[in-house]
Amino acid sequence: RELTRLGLEPAGTEGFLQPIRFIEQRFNPSGSTATLTSGGRRQPVPLPGMAIVEAGQAIPEQVDAPLVFVGYGLHIPDAGHDDLAGIDLTGKIAVYVAGRPAGLPANAVSSALGQRDRNLAARGAVGVIYLVPGTALVTPWDAMTAQPPRPGVFPADTATPLLDILWNPAENERLFAGSGSSFAGVMAAAQTGQRLPRIVLDARLTGRFAATRNTIVSPNIVARLPGSDPALRNEYVVMTAHTDGYGVGEPVNGDAIYNGALDNAAGTAALIDIAEQLKAQRPRRSILFTFVTAEEKGLLGSRYFVRNPTVPRERIVANLNYDMALPLYPLTSVTVLGAEESSIGADARAVGAAMRLPLAPDPFPERNSFIRSDQFAFIEAGIPAVAFKFGFAAGTPEAETERAFRADRYHKPSDDMTTRIFPEDEIRLHDFITALALRIADADGKPRWNAGSRFAVPPSQ
Repeated sequence: RELTRLGLEPAGTEGFLQPIRFIEQRFNPSGSTATLTSGGRRQPVPLPGMAIVEAGQAIPEQVDAPLVFVGYGLHIPDAGHDDLAGIDLTGKIAVYVAGRPAGLPANAVSSALGQRDRNLAARGAVGVIYLVPGTALVTPWDAMTAQPPRPGVFPADTATPLLDILWNPAENERLFAGSGSSFAGVMAAAQTGQRLPRIVLDARLTGRFAATRNTIVSPNIVARLPGSDPALRNEYVVMTAHTDGYGVGEPVNGDAIYNGALDNAAGTAALIDIAEQLKAQRPRRSILFTFVTAEEKGLLGSRYFVRNPTVPRERIVANLNYDMALPLYPLTSVTVLGAEESSIGADARAVGAAMRLPLAPDPFPERNSFIRSDQFAFIEAGIPAVAFKFGFAAGTPEAETERAFRADRYHKPSDDMTTRIFPEDEIRLHDFITALALRIADADGKPRWNAGSRFAVPPSQ
């Protein structure tokens, strides 16, 4: 209704809609069995007591495979780090550890983390086991396993089986028995910044795994603002925001409705406001306003759109993404995730200078925000893209306000309309994004990757 009111054109495959078929999968621990043989000892693997089988990838019905430890499991050869060089993972389970190697470019590491499981599967791995130290768990293991397994979702057209396991930190050493190495030794190396060893573990996992699956359909919503320049109107700037949230979930203080007000109903509303502003400006290039689904399940809607765009993919010149910008304090700067990778960063700085809004660096790169929203689906495909946050610096009162939101409201029922926000500052961010979109849409040339950016060509598998 709002898109029609604005006079935007339908640009999906069925009017405004681009329906996507997903498989919803729920793991069944009671119908599954697993055995670990390590150091010559065969022992049952209680599910989920010793291992949680994740449901976000197609769970294979049967696995019988040796284990190999591959450090962080990261493939970043252009940054001088490759845990997978020369390794044959065909028919094996790759075991990797939480964390990130020191001294490497933050975006390169984040990108490799976002592509890790796909890289391992492409090298023939039939499964992955993720190890974390007990101190790194945000939620205690007992609390994680007390609830019924949550369903996972994956696109029906990319359902390659991969066993995806989170191992109980209290049981990590079992995997290293008989190998001459230990998990404690691996973590000691990680803490001193050493390159993690590759270890052929004296271990094998055998199991049968049961899951229930059903097909669901959820659409992306796509609208077009035609460009005003006959020579440029067949090129597109894609604006994105995700429409999905956590829905109805486990009650917290009796409330089971996960409202998602700032993550990301606010982004959806922002995109409608920005569309209204841009329509009045008559940009030279066309703009696609793309409201994507299933971001919370792994950027599934945006990745589907990039694989199956409703306009020629080679005509997409840039993506600007709005996700949980967090107007929790006055807007004095803007964090533009990905600004350092392409000419969009220079455009953003120019817009910020005119609006007295300097760009602020990501204060917490270890959170991997660069890969955790829909702009990364475009970046993976070689399309310059950025996302936006209210800027702040670590160690400031704003940082504490943001931390409190993440602790108390993020992905909880309390992400609702009771959160104190700064509406006028939020509107200033809309104005900033509108001005940036217009600058990109009206430029004679397309956005380009900066010299040395690893994303100039989509990273090879």
